[in-house]
Amino acid sequence: MEADTTEIALVLPEEKAGERLDSLLAELLPEVSRSRIQELLGAGEILVNGEKLRPSQRVQGGEAVYLRLPPREPEHWRAEKLPLQIVHEDEEILVLDKIAGMLTHPGAGHPGGTLANAVLAHCPGNSKLPRAGIVHRLDKDTSGLLVVAKTEHARQDLTEQLAERSMHREYIALVQGVMTGGGRVEAPIGRHSQDRLRMTVRSDGRFARTDYRLLERFPRHTLLRLRLATGRTHQIRVHMRHIGHPLVGDPVYGGRSIVPPGLDAAALVTWRAFRRQALHAWRLELEHPADGELCAWESPLPADMEGLLTVLRHRVS
Repeated sequence: MEADTTEIALVLPEEKAGERLDSLLAELLPEVSRSRIQELLGAGEILVNGEKLRPSQRVQGGEAVYLRLPPREPEHWRAEKLPLQIVHEDEEILVLDKIAGMLTHPGAGHPGGTLANAVLAHCPGNSKLPRAGIVHRLDKDTSGLLVVAKTEHARQDLTEQLAERSMHREYIALVQGVMTGGGRVEAPIGRHSQDRLRMTVRSDGRFARTDYRLLERFPRHTLLRLRLATGRTHQIRVHMRHIGHPLVGDPVYGGRSIVPPGLDAAALVTWRAFRRQALHAWRLELEHPADGELCAWESPLPADMEGLLTVLRHRVS
């Protein structure tokens, strides 16, 4: 095996017979995009029962798949000395508590000021790793925990944990409307056909599952704890909108804002000043890449979300 190349072996589930090969692999390997799957199939880096197949091939179920995932060229992102909230650090991993308003990594029009830029300043060796060692992301205005690999061994291990869904990520969200209990949303997510910046539930999208339970109920809002079984772009935000309970403050999927009744002037100012989705990655659980030990970290709600809850609890007290 070439250095820094990930090898993955898996068996296609029998119940997935009839699905497209590229779509199914993208579902089973959530951290590898469908376009990258198609690229790897074309290059012969993915073999099914030892054979090179087309992305559109329909599977029978039970086939043995062998995948080689060569590393991409490291991104040439600059290092910037920016504040980092470090929850845990050792030789293999770095666990961070991202603040709301910070992008996870550079993109079009945003070459700097991101978490990745800060990671590169803190861990210069991460310049040799794809995406600066960041194996999963949080939306710009979502706060909370994420893990960064500091070695190629850790990056491959964490990527495999994501693919196998053995890394658990839990969130706390404040949503609009009154919910009566917990539940599960299983709805495929894909790019919006007209607005390429948005995601939506669509029949040809990638499988996505979100489990949620009720933490606290208010007259017009509900506080939830959510657990991701998959990691699609904007997944929680899209799923909550899909079931009629968009996140408070969400500028893209939130719809018309519901204001709690009977707020005094100060409480109303606090409520209207909240201008991001009320979503926080509060718990992260994974197996440590060094020894397989189960590790977990939790992050308290940030002050702006606590402010919303104070307003709501004062209103109903």
